[in-house]
Amino acid sequence: MKNRKNNVLKCALGAIFCITALSLSTIPVSAAKGDQGVDWARYQGTTGKWGYAHDKFAICQIGGTTDGWNTYDQSTYRTQVAATIAMGRRAHTYIWWQNVTTHQQADKVLDYFLSRVQTPKQSIVALDVESGQQSTSTVDYALNRIKQAGYTPVLYGYKSYLVTHVDLASLAKKYPLWLAEYPDYNVTTKPNYNFFPSYDNIGIFQFTSTYVASGLDGDVDLTGITDNGYHNGDASKPVSKPQAVKQGIVADNTSKQDISTGYTVKVNFSAKRWASGQAIPSWVKGRMYPVVQTNGDKVLLGGIMSWIKRSDVEILQTAKQATQTSGTYTVQSGDSWWSIANRHGMSMYTLAARNGRTIYSMLHPGDRLTISGQTSHVYTVKSGDTLSSISARLGVSVGTLTTRNHISNPNLIFVGQRLSY
Repeated sequence: MKNRKNNVLKCALGAIFCITALSLSTIPVSAAKGDQGVDWARYQGTTGKWGYAHDKFAICQIGGTTDGWNTYDQSTYRTQVAATIAMGRRAHTYIWWQNVTTHQQADKVLDYFLSRVQTPKQSIVALDVESGQQSTSTVDYALNRIKQAGYTPVLYGYKSYLVTHVDLASLAKKYPLWLAEYPDYNVTTKPNYNFFPSYDNIGIFQFTSTYVASGLDGDVDLTGITDNGYHNGDASKPVSKPQAVKQGIVADNTSKQDISTGYTVKVNFSAKRWASGQAIPSWVKGRMYPVVQTNGDKVLLGGIMSWIKRSDVEILQTAKQATQTSGTYTVQSGDSWWSIANRHGMSMYTLAARNGRTIYSMLHPGDRLTISGQTSHVYTVKSGDTLSSISARLGVSVGTLTTRNHISNPNLIFVGQRLSY
């Protein structure tokens, strides 16, 4: 969790949450036990940043307050929520909570944000309590207001900070905690329980702020609490559908229905056999490959030229190859920003911006949209990548990557580098 005004220091330190589960008889809280996930502020961009293919949830900053009175919005919140749902993962919310020491201040801040939450009812809405002055009664009052609004309250803060600034023991009796403790700032992909911040009622453990080399908070769900807000923990079945969730579901469904050459897909970890019946090697799973041919419910993967069942891959919709588009399009009944953009090989965000609108603007049959221009896409370099491996995944040549990105030494790329293709 990061305040919008904090930068490198906050990225290094990460955050702590304390989480309260509602009593939800219809939503099992054990399904997500052991799941790993991330938390985001604006530093992770409009669609967020994931650490690994096995990540299952993201907690996105909606905004917050630094003086207890004035609020700010986080511009990336809605799009991060939509992108999380589009990838079949669970989205939750947090609020930066600094110098809120009276019930009057708490009401002012929550009156503003609770009406703007874009994750489902019963999902986590966290208070990021890690800086400034605090009041136990005010924190308790605010968390209870979140609960009364129909969400799962969360208290965020470092253990050392919380025990100094609030009566953590009394709050922990009411609200499960999400605490952070890092052994160091080396890349850490799994929790090290030798550095577990022991305390009563911990629901989530944030075990690193360097989940990947470029910096990212990594969390593990200890109780299944990140299932809250989703029937049986299924991101495609939220208990309610705010606009950002609806947009994410549309994107997710489009990916499942539409597959063709020119897309990049990722092999699911659960996949067991090729279409031929042979066992799929473990090294194939979780990796990305270009689609070079389709045949019914089968997909031919480039690079390894093997057929796999459609149900055993995940389409990376944003990795579709660029196509030349021109002219205008007249909106038809049933169209959405996603469906129109996908039809023309564009990003829905680019399409909306090109027409002076956002993806949350209403579309009406008969509207005319400009779709002219060459679309382009970006790949972010990950640990272990080489230009040749990226080339195979995206279905473009190494020469194209070096030319478009002005790379003089093909052997020299770095984690976090963004490559156009």
